[in-house]
Amino acid sequence: MNSVVNPVVLSGGMGTRLWPMSRVAQPKQFQSIDGNGGPTFLQSTVARHLDDDFADPLLVAAASEEGLVRDQLAEIGVTGRFLGEPMGRNTGPAVLAAALTLAEEDPEALLLVLPSDHKIEGDMNTVVKQMREGAQQGRIVLFGVVPKYAETGFGYISGGALVDGQEGLHEVTSFIEKPELEKAQRLVASGDTFWASGISLMRADVLIEEFEKYDPATLAAVLAALDGAKKTETGLCLDGAHFAEAANEPTERLIFERSDRVAVAPVEVDWDDVGAWTAIHSISPKGEDGNVSTGQALTLDCRNSLIRAGDKLVTVIGMEDVIVVDTPDALLVTNHSNAQKVKDAVAELKAQNRSEVARHPEVATEDIGQGGEAFPAVSRLTLDAGETATFRGPTPGGKLLAVSSGRGHWKNGGPTHACSQGHSINVSPGSSVEVWNTSDGALSLYEIDLSEDEAEETSKGTRDARE
Repeated sequence: MNSVVNPVVLSGGMGTRLWPMSRVAQPKQFQSIDGNGGPTFLQSTVARHLDDDFADPLLVAAASEEGLVRDQLAEIGVTGRFLGEPMGRNTGPAVLAAALTLAEEDPEALLLVLPSDHKIEGDMNTVVKQMREGAQQGRIVLFGVVPKYAETGFGYISGGALVDGQEGLHEVTSFIEKPELEKAQRLVASGDTFWASGISLMRADVLIEEFEKYDPATLAAVLAALDGAKKTETGLCLDGAHFAEAANEPTERLIFERSDRVAVAPVEVDWDDVGAWTAIHSISPKGEDGNVSTGQALTLDCRNSLIRAGDKLVTVIGMEDVIVVDTPDALLVTNHSNAQKVKDAVAELKAQNRSEVARHPEVATEDIGQGGEAFPAVSRLTLDAGETATFRGPTPGGKLLAVSSGRGHWKNGGPTHACSQGHSINVSPGSSVEVWNTSDGALSLYEIDLSEDEAEETSKGTRDARE
């Protein structure tokens, strides 16, 4: 009988090569994939594994991101458990902590380890379900994506003979990390080597046994970190002093490349780890000129370019292979061949202690006063838990949204922002803003129309009444 699978979603790292969209406090996985208000990377990862064969997800992330994780899950109607890391120690200790947590309820619990920041299109779940038998028998199943081209930025896994006659599951013969182009071409041509997706399936007790065999010090450190963990609103926060003693290494290096229990299952899906802006351009729908643009963008005589604008108009003329990403506080201009160097720019900005690396600018806070000069047309709107509303800014003038009570999130084609009592949101002329109620109670907003004509008439009418 096949067991239910426990999705373990790893939400670590900043995604430095996707700055300025990705920031330390608002990393890549919490940002919209399409840059136009669509689901985030994390939401898409969780939503991919929602049916009766999967349990509620276990999210492993920085302790400071618990509220953000909770709110993003609430937006897609999912309840999950949270395991907070006091500091990043790479994927090895994170996956081990998840396995130990699940093993407390069922030592043979199946965990499906999922990076939270990849883009996958296609039927992944059919292969995952087929591989449960191998995982239940004690195999560590690594999912290898059938490659479509030679890529030097990915790791590879080579497969050999079938495992115990199980269709689709092969012994692992070698791991190859980011090969040179010529070698990557040979690997792809061989037909038995696959992109390493970072997704794996195994029993909790099997992984724990392998850590006991190959890295008992990290096992002891993570066990102590769990023993000293503190309860949080939706889960646990690991003890920092002990967790810091765990090896700062990926699971692949600590266990998978050393274990004789690993096997690889090929899967045919469209997959990308979306590690840089070139990948965003690659996975996005394009016009006839090869351009990808979102927000207030205008391109003239441009080809093969990525333009991400917000409410501010961004015009690009006579360019090819460029990348332009505009946010309220930072602007990135580069090209496809230099996109990997964004990571170097982020390192320099960190050295300068620039706030633009840490977080997106906070939403401005503004009180709504009473008396004095009259306000333009004002209406009040209440959103119940889970409800969404879209507001469009009239031309000219736009409008202002002021939160009077409750808690929610909003976005206007860029990153998602939190909002609560006292926050105001500017809806520029011709733009739109989407607001969600992500709290259990009501979210109340004042909608203030700043259209110049209406403002003038409203003001005039109030003055006449006073006179």
